[in-house]
Amino acid sequence: MNDLLVLRDGDDVAVATRDLAPGDEVSAPGAGTVVVRDAVARGHKVALRAVARGAAVHKYGQVIGVATADVAPGEHVHVHNLGFDPGEREAPLGGVHTELRVPDGPRPTFRGYRRADGRVGTRNYVAILTSVNCSASTARMIADQFRGAALDEFENVDGVIALTHTSGCGLVPESEGGQMLLRTLRGYAAHPNVAGLLVLGLGCEMVPGAALAARSGSGSGTVTDLGMPGVGAPDPGEASGLLASIPDDTVVRSLTIQESGGVRASVRAGVAAVREMLPEVNARQRVECDVSELVLGLNCGGSDGYSGITANPALGWASDRLVAYGGTSVLAETPEVYGAEHLLTARATSPGVAKKLLDRIEWWRGYVAAGQGTLDNNPSPGNKAGGLTTILEKSLGAVAKGGQADLAAVYDYAEPITDRGFTFMDTPGYDPVSVTGLVAGGANVVVFTTGRGSVFGCRPTPSIKVATNTPMYDRMAEDMDLNAGRIVDGTATVDDVGAEILAKILAVASGEKTVSEELEIGAEEFIPWHVGAVT
Repeated sequence: MNDLLVLRDGDDVAVATRDLAPGDEVSAPGAGTVVVRDAVARGHKVALRAVARGAAVHKYGQVIGVATADVAPGEHVHVHNLGFDPGEREAPLGGVHTELRVPDGPRPTFRGYRRADGRVGTRNYVAILTSVNCSASTARMIADQFRGAALDEFENVDGVIALTHTSGCGLVPESEGGQMLLRTLRGYAAHPNVAGLLVLGLGCEMVPGAALAARSGSGSGTVTDLGMPGVGAPDPGEASGLLASIPDDTVVRSLTIQESGGVRASVRAGVAAVREMLPEVNARQRVECDVSELVLGLNCGGSDGYSGITANPALGWASDRLVAYGGTSVLAETPEVYGAEHLLTARATSPGVAKKLLDRIEWWRGYVAAGQGTLDNNPSPGNKAGGLTTILEKSLGAVAKGGQADLAAVYDYAEPITDRGFTFMDTPGYDPVSVTGLVAGGANVVVFTTGRGSVFGCRPTPSIKVATNTPMYDRMAEDMDLNAGRIVDGTATVDDVGAEILAKILAVASGEKTVSEELEIGAEEFIPWHVGAVT
């Protein structure tokens, strides 16, 4: 293993693969020998050549910032001498096309739950979806009755989960924030991983539970009245078909606390409603499904200096292979592609797709400015401790999760994902909010890369966590599914780990539990994006 990694010819910096001390003489493949001037932690950057103050600094063959002081060869390059470059970067509107080859041999398959609308689920949950925060505690009380051995006789049911949030009232439903919340709740209600749905409201909120649970037309035969006060089939006419996208084979109930007689009465009614659903949900069976039925959400959190070298490009390999087979992958976290958006727009299948991404970047400029911030503030203290200095550097590593495939579509937050191929969804960089949008859009599996050690989990969609470096993986092995740090260790290639990620995706899609699922993590990570005024 080399002490320094040079990522592209012409880069001004290399990445340390071990802790370096002043005076260490280390070799940089293709760039000669460097004498280290400062203590440099693994994952951090070492200057390969002199860089004058004000000059651009390159990594990945791209500008990651400007030198804020003269930099000598062997010097540690970080926040003390590298700053954000606000200069405009030309963003091509397409023109770069990559032909992805389908490998010879049998097509991969997985065993999933085919739903009435043609989509495929990778899990089989009963979800208690709250329309407003006022019903959150009641929803958790209902779900708590189905923990432990309560589901032992229902072996095909992955769990009963309460999906609660902090909004649903004090907002204008027609506003941008109101529409985001509605899209998110609708997306979870109609998700292929949800076979049973109890929509729980207070009864007087601005986002009525009946509207969320309604179907167009006469509804499905699986929507029945339980004969209890405040619980039963939602009236489709009441919402004018607001949620026509719920599959016809989803068992749906709605319940309002005010009509049911309060919290205790609602818990009793809710528990009875879920118990009545369970046999039908349990009757669902996994069937053989083609790999192209997967909708893969791509996310990262707690990134470090190795993210763009190991886990992210390996995930990009898996994403490209899935797209080659006709599947779908969805990159997200708009603030964390800022500064690297030109690499994505160049791959757009049309100028319109490229312009939509650029429009979202421009929206974000205004959004963060209104909050007295700037997009270059994004790298967190943990990112910086792990070796990342500027948002440009972080973004260049983050977009590697998207591989090389053409960019087929750009979606608003929580918008239904309908295009096949490599796509993008506008989300914040904050992990749970970002993944919530991806799942609402229809992602039926998520791969999440981390360098510092995230303990993120997701339900109803499983989330596979991939470590970027071996020391963190060894410390947190019980929280990680795969170790991409072996790439830096020299014991595996990007292609090797990419193939392992794809194999793990297929196994998890077929029912293998992720480590976060074993820990029952995921319900609290349901966090819709709140935008706009609360009144």
